[in-house]
Amino acid sequence: MNIDGLHLLLTYQCNFKCDHCFVWGGPDQYGTMTLGTIREILKQAQDMGTVEWIYFEGGEPFLYYAMLQRGVEIAARAGFKVGIVSNAYWATETEDALACLEPLKGRVQDLSISSDAYHWNQADDRRTRVATEAAQDLGIPLGVISVAPPEATHVACSHGQIAPGESAVVFRGRAAQTLTARADKHPWEQFTECPFEDLREPGRVHLDPLGYVHICQGITLGNLLQRPLSELFDSYDPANHPVTGPLLDGGPAELLRRYDLPCHGNYCDACHLCDTARRALRSRFPGVLGPDQMYGE
Repeated sequence: MNIDGLHLLLTYQCNFKCDHCFVWGGPDQYGTMTLGTIREILKQAQDMGTVEWIYFEGGEPFLYYAMLQRGVEIAARAGFKVGIVSNAYWATETEDALACLEPLKGRVQDLSISSDAYHWNQADDRRTRVATEAAQDLGIPLGVISVAPPEATHVACSHGQIAPGESAVVFRGRAAQTLTARADKHPWEQFTECPFEDLREPGRVHLDPLGYVHICQGITLGNLLQRPLSELFDSYDPANHPVTGPLLDGGPAELLRRYDLPCHGNYCDACHLCDTARRALRSRFPGVLGPDQMYGE
């Protein structure tokens, strides 16, 4: 695996509980990275020699601002490009936004702000505009991420890392439980590939506060607190992995066939079917399909 990006889920906690959240973020979630874990991840990333980008995400990373600021500082000093994904709840006024962002000046190459009706009950929130102006004043590159409502059929999905601009909702995480009634559905047999992630050569992975390394949210390669990242990546055999193997052979439909799952029916997209299948398989592969936070449990 040639990994060039590590996305650190600084916390599962969030001040919002958005219906479309991949990681089931919310006020009642638990799990926050320690500085010791961040340092260890960055040290291992340096040893790998291929990692260019370190992202701090959540949940909402600004909820643990001291940890975020110190993590960004350590990553930047180590020579990594740094990104942050936030909902900009802290940008209540220009002065407040500048106070939050100024310590990050010169250290962050990508500040992505999530702003849509899931977060603020409207697509264009004042906090997004305030955060944008403050970032521009400080020379911090900023992009706005917006996810369309499930009824929007004219919007394209993002593949891999969500790009700035509007993209279609993906029925992964909480969306697979809360938004499916509002979208068109299709027979399970047609979902014969994973269209959203490169499971063979992902390029990036997510690292959660409990140490799990996710090739996709809820599908893990192991735990970095038990085995070094380099070992986890070197030992990853996508074709023989109990979950990615079937997905590569025939998408989430193959998961149903391979494990004889009674999940036949209609689904919104490949992620919706995959989420349903993985839930049915969690007791069979507890070390691979977890942790509970990624399944809202």
